[in-house]
Amino acid sequence: MASGVSTESFRTESQTQHKGRKLRIAVIGCGGISNVHLNCYKKFSDVEIVAGVDIKPERLEWAQKEHGVPAVFESWKEMLKKVQPDAVDVCTPNGVHAPAVIDGLNAGCHATTEKPMAMTPKECEQMIAAAKKNKKKLQVGFQFRFNPSTTLLVNARNAGTFGDIMFVKVQTLRRRGIPNWGVFGRKDLQGGGPMIDIGVHILEMAHYLMGKPRPVSATGSCYTYLGNKPTDAICSWGKWDHATYNVEDLAVGMIKFETGATLMIESSFAAHIEKDVWNVTIMGEKGGATLDPLMIFRDHHGHMFNETPAVLSKHDMFEFKLQHFVDCVRNGTVCDADGADGVVVQKMLDAIYQSSESNGTVAIP
Repeated sequence: MASGVSTESFRTESQTQHKGRKLRIAVIGCGGISNVHLNCYKKFSDVEIVAGVDIKPERLEWAQKEHGVPAVFESWKEMLKKVQPDAVDVCTPNGVHAPAVIDGLNAGCHATTEKPMAMTPKECEQMIAAAKKNKKKLQVGFQFRFNPSTTLLVNARNAGTFGDIMFVKVQTLRRRGIPNWGVFGRKDLQGGGPMIDIGVHILEMAHYLMGKPRPVSATGSCYTYLGNKPTDAICSWGKWDHATYNVEDLAVGMIKFETGATLMIESSFAAHIEKDVWNVTIMGEKGGATLDPLMIFRDHHGHMFNETPAVLSKHDMFEFKLQHFVDCVRNGTVCDADGADGVVVQKMLDAIYQSSESNGTVAIP
């Protein structure tokens, strides 16, 4: 558990703290992604949104008008002192994840944060330490591990369908999908471009599908060739601020694991390809699979079979993720996406970026 305490002891504390009243959550960062979170929380009868924090007054006004957030602040330190919520949900740019989460934990709050966990593995370790010290829950927003398709493939892996997984290829490729809002093009505030923004989703999902083997090394390359220039091409998302854009357009990497398995990742905001791609391909000794289309490949009865589910369970990943956080806090449920998972993913991302800068292989401690 991320909190460092047993399930039973935490359950007693949690039930004592929250029994008979709603879980009081404050949202730190009222940008675009907070809209998804706030809409999900409205569906939870045992949750109350008590405050919103943002450095932009117009976003605080939006939070009040659109979602009825009762108290708003430009400083989370002030909010934590005056409101004293039970938990914080951090929806800020990446560079603010660690300080907001750590201050929340030190103020006695449980915490969930959007992906990636932070900017560096060191920041992740500091967040984990704060959660352990304060005996609080810490969840990282990896909703794609709660995707019904992911669950099916994990069940297949656990049943031995794939045998030893040897190779996984993951792709999050946009032909031209550079965000024209927020600070996605600024390395100082985000830590990188598509690899840390959308690549993180597919990387953590694939790592989870593989059974979370320990990564030992990575190589990678990053390229910027479109985002930092004006364009005349018609883009579905419109023009972006190319003058401040200093992250990669395309990142590719290869990660080796102690099991001997290899993972290759490709991620882009902008690439000269036919269409956007979001996929995972698994190759194992006994079978393989793809995420899109969802299909399992193996041999049966002297023939090669392609297997697809006739019916797949359906649920909203964001809603499932946030409900899981609430359950972790209220009922002592073991967190399925805790700080330990977050720091491993961060180390893989960090190693790919380091490799691109050094033009060599980087060991992952």
